[in-house]
Amino acid sequence: MAAPMSADRFVNALRHEGLTVVEVGAWRTHNRNHKGPWGPVHGVMIHHTVTHGTARTVQLCRDGHSALPGPLCHGVIAKDGRVHLVGYGRANHAGAGDSDVLAAVIAEKRLPPDNEATTDGNRHFYGFECENLGDGKDPWPAVQLDAITRAAAAVCRVHAWNARSVIGHLEWQPGKIDPKGFTMDSLRERVSERLK
Repeated sequence: MAAPMSADRFVNALRHEGLTVVEVGAWRTHNRNHKGPWGPVHGVMIHHTVTHGTARTVQLCRDGHSALPGPLCHGVIAKDGRVHLVGYGRANHAGAGDSDVLAAVIAEKRLPPDNEATTDGNRHFYGFECENLGDGKDPWPAVQLDAITRAAAAVCRVHAWNARSVIGHLEWQPGKIDPKGFTMDSLRERVSERLK
């Protein structure tokens, strides 16, 4: 059981992992905490945005839209590898997911199939949205994949988690496909290597 790290510690952890961080507005206090608690935190969730263009993607993830208010994540990982921080606290990124998956993340064990959506993921996960159309054709530049790895590893390092604490949205909520274009097992392998 882990309390979320402070916003200052979060940004410092990302920079210490070698990432270029862009702070967007008053990201430290931009959150959905009035809708419920954030924490205890148990893992890192990776998404793709289904968008093109960094400026538009960052704005959408910060502000959200009429059906889903922002922030939609904590950090947006652009194709150039920069991490744009858009919010900190509860964010509308994970939605409801599988309690058995959460139990496996907490235990840092292999994930079971996600077959229900009964547990509040926004409370329990850090979220990174990664700029990509999510069609399986839009490329994932090496610099972006490296940044995703470093961002996930940075959070895991602070909390003394292993790579099993990093999951994809598709592993959490039935019907989700993100991130599409690389496997979560391959990402966890890269995170594990960084954490050695």
